[in-house]
Amino acid sequence: MTRPSLGVSDGSAPRPRPGVGRAVAVLVLVALAALIPLLGPSAALRGTGEAAAPGTAGIGLLRTVLFAALCVPLGELFVNRLARHVPGAPPAMPRSWAPYAAGAGFVAALGLASVVSTGNLVPHSPSDLDVGGLYASRDGKLALLQVNAFAVTGLCALSRRPATQVWPLAAVVVAEALRAHPTTEHGPLLGSGLTLVHLACASLWAGGLLHALRTLRGWGGTETGGALLGLYARVAAVLLAAITATGVWSSLRRMPSDTILEQLTETAYGRALLAKVILVAAVAALALWARIRLRRAADPLTACSPARAEVVALGVVVALSGLLTALPVPIRW
Repeated sequence: MTRPSLGVSDGSAPRPRPGVGRAVAVLVLVALAALIPLLGPSAALRGTGEAAAPGTAGIGLLRTVLFAALCVPLGELFVNRLARHVPGAPPAMPRSWAPYAAGAGFVAALGLASVVSTGNLVPHSPSDLDVGGLYASRDGKLALLQVNAFAVTGLCALSRRPATQVWPLAAVVVAEALRAHPTTEHGPLLGSGLTLVHLACASLWAGGLLHALRTLRGWGGTETGGALLGLYARVAAVLLAAITATGVWSSLRRMPSDTILEQLTETAYGRALLAKVILVAAVAALALWARIRLRRAADPLTACSPARAEVVALGVVVALSGLLTALPVPIRW
């Protein structure tokens, strides 16, 4: 007669839960990504003769959090829609991170609004804030719009119709596109349009890949997982083309072609942009590698390995994007 097992009767130590290792890895990666906007300004500005605005590192970090909070819910909506077009897809989907992302975005947007309320200076006490003054300026109104939009996003994420998140998230994208191109800029409408397309496509790409991998993990390596990844890859190719076109066009608007080589190495904005371009090229190579595995490998889900590396690289791209928004825009020579 076999005696029932008591769990650790053989004297061996219990195995660690696999989820703990992944959680620790995610926390480490998030901490490393946060160092980019915090330490990046001093490194990028060294030797350029440019002066950093007050609170550049903090603003860069807040922008990074805001962009990441935009990617997560948009990616979930995007991939959940793709999953509905996969024949025989399991009904189970991973738990939504959208409420947590909306909360983080709300805090980041609130921090950025507090900076705007003090005239783009870092507030040192509540008495420095001029909340009423936010309604009197264009930047203040856009900052308030983002705060309210993330609050509404969180409520929509917790409601019975989470798909309604798309509307407040679209408001965040529009507000960010308008904020990045003030009315004093040459051709602000064109610049805002380019930023709107660039930011929306980048959010769908990064957030969509993250949620697709989470979904595949829950589905347990079925054929439907390969089909979902294939659907995402086809749309991601279009997103990458749009991101590349709008990114190049926006860069040429701020750094004319006859000076762009000098500004890429001699200005803080140019250096951060060059680092972002190199990293996006690496991300594109990883995406191509994953696409080749999807088509040619006996098991299409082997494409998950380069896709995971792609997600990590995209997280660094988001951090670099946050840094770019905090650095001084190069002068048009």
